[in-house]
Amino acid sequence: MVELKEVVKKYQTADIETTALHNINLSVQNGEFVSIMGPSGCGKSTLLNVIGLLDKPSEGKILFNGQLANQLSAKELAKFRNQNIGFIFQSFHLINDLKVIDNVELPLIYRKMSSKDRRQLAEASLEKVGLRNRMNHHPSQLSGGQRQRVAIARAIVGQPKLILADEPTGNLDSKNGQDVMQLLIDMNQKNSTTIIMVTHDESMAKQTERLIRLYDGAQVY
Repeated sequence: MVELKEVVKKYQTADIETTALHNINLSVQNGEFVSIMGPSGCGKSTLLNVIGLLDKPSEGKILFNGQLANQLSAKELAKFRNQNIGFIFQSFHLINDLKVIDNVELPLIYRKMSSKDRRQLAEASLEKVGLRNRMNHHPSQLSGGQRQRVAIARAIVGQPKLILADEPTGNLDSKNGQDVMQLLIDMNQKNSTTIIMVTHDESMAKQTERLIRLYDGAQVY
């Protein structure tokens, strides 16, 4: 599904150039669940942003199902992300002024569909994470584990082919963290959703099919 070829990412300031990623070569197959580990500052989140087409590589190629993606226009990239990729973040990134159902609907607003269809998909997505009964609550009324499940519902509402999860259990206690991890495992196994997850937690990484380690922006193994 995803292939990175000789990907380099550099950041330039007035005084210094920093290389965040060094010659990354990576292939992720359809239906795979892959975790990425490494010390803080090693480039894990940068790699996830590059894979998610939120950040362009300085060098190299990114292919999705054989299609060269990193040369698409900004408009084409936005459409591609919306239709193919779901994002889950450590800090949830929910809008507190919106109800849970409205947060989950957000990715669908950019698609050509009726409000009724959006609502049905959002309700079905919340059902999958066990929170349909909380759809009219606001995020501030939910626990951390529940908010992360809402974030997962938002990520999967558009039925993406790829889920990118950046420390999805990082702000949760061990029980809620494992509950969220089980949701991701179920999505992967039951729906064949491809998942790439950044984590600091070795116990979570061991539950995935493959572990990739980064060190100082380089792929160790």
